[in-house]
Amino acid sequence: MISSDLQPIYKKVENNERLSYEDGLILYNSNDLLSIGKMADMVRKRKNGNRTYFAMNQHINPTNICRNSCLFCAYYRKDGEDGAYRMSLDTIRKKVKERLGEGIKEIHIVGGLDDKLPYEYYLDVLRTVREIRPEVNIKAYTAVEIAYLSERSGKPWDAVLDDLIAVGLQAMPGGGAEIFSERVKRKLFMDKLSSQDWIKIHHIAHSKGVRTNATMLYGHIEKLEERVEHLVLLREAQDVSSGFLTFIPLAFHPENTKMHKLPRATGFDDLKNIAISRLMLDNFDHIKAYWVMMGTKTAQIALSFGADDIDGSVVEERIYHMAGSDSAQMMTKNQMRALITECGLEAIERDALYNEVKEQ
Repeated sequence: MISSDLQPIYKKVENNERLSYEDGLILYNSNDLLSIGKMADMVRKRKNGNRTYFAMNQHINPTNICRNSCLFCAYYRKDGEDGAYRMSLDTIRKKVKERLGEGIKEIHIVGGLDDKLPYEYYLDVLRTVREIRPEVNIKAYTAVEIAYLSERSGKPWDAVLDDLIAVGLQAMPGGGAEIFSERVKRKLFMDKLSSQDWIKIHHIAHSKGVRTNATMLYGHIEKLEERVEHLVLLREAQDVSSGFLTFIPLAFHPENTKMHKLPRATGFDDLKNIAISRLMLDNFDHIKAYWVMMGTKTAQIALSFGADDIDGSVVEERIYHMAGSDSAQMMTKNQMRALITECGLEAIERDALYNEVKEQ
């Protein structure tokens, strides 16, 4: 039974009508998680039926040395600090070769803004991956990294993207968006891109045929109004370019950050963000329950709250684990299939572009 305060929204969802900013705020202020989840599940089924996606993927984080000092980040180090690293191309080559027998279809590459790595290094990383695994989708570099490479090289954003596409870039991750709020940006990540610039870089990528993801970091100092504003801005951006593949709500993990006194987001909040994202982002085909962030058990429940993707095998994720994530470092294909089918859903292996991978 849908609670009375959510009935007008339920009617809109039932009629496939776009929800307003005010609707989003009502959803975030409601504690009726089951009604919100029921509506989100209705949208999930409308868009994807029982098809639920996973990928065999590998994460490579070439460096954690970063000139920025975002307060929420446990991953970055300054050059020379304990735990700081930068990978040689030989190290990256070795990491890719180690997984040659695993049927990986996507390699996900993000890292810090390391002033001692030349522009060409970032291109060489993609060249190295493409040389060893010409068949994989390369999903690499956030909009923040694209802007940084533009600054380092003196080239405009579109020329940087052209260079990366020429050496194998096919998709971009959605990191660096954090929360589209100037208030929060001034407090937590002053050196990062504005929301307008983040969106512009993604639009340029879309115009060149590079599909991208989008994210929102929640559970820190943001207000509910700012969460809704973030979703509305993404929806408007997707109306323009239709280039976003999936949206991933990401909970802030405070451990080992300068904001370590904040509590972790609850499972209740994780599920609410998944569900409201599905309801507000009517022009996004996919909502991802990132199991590395929320754990496999909550990710399974999220598949009934609007999510239709659990991400992938991952292999050596560093960013969330350095922030205290206690999830596993990887899952096998059988484990991912079981996680999905236990929920009564159809497990579909995909590549980074959501093309179905057929069993050999």
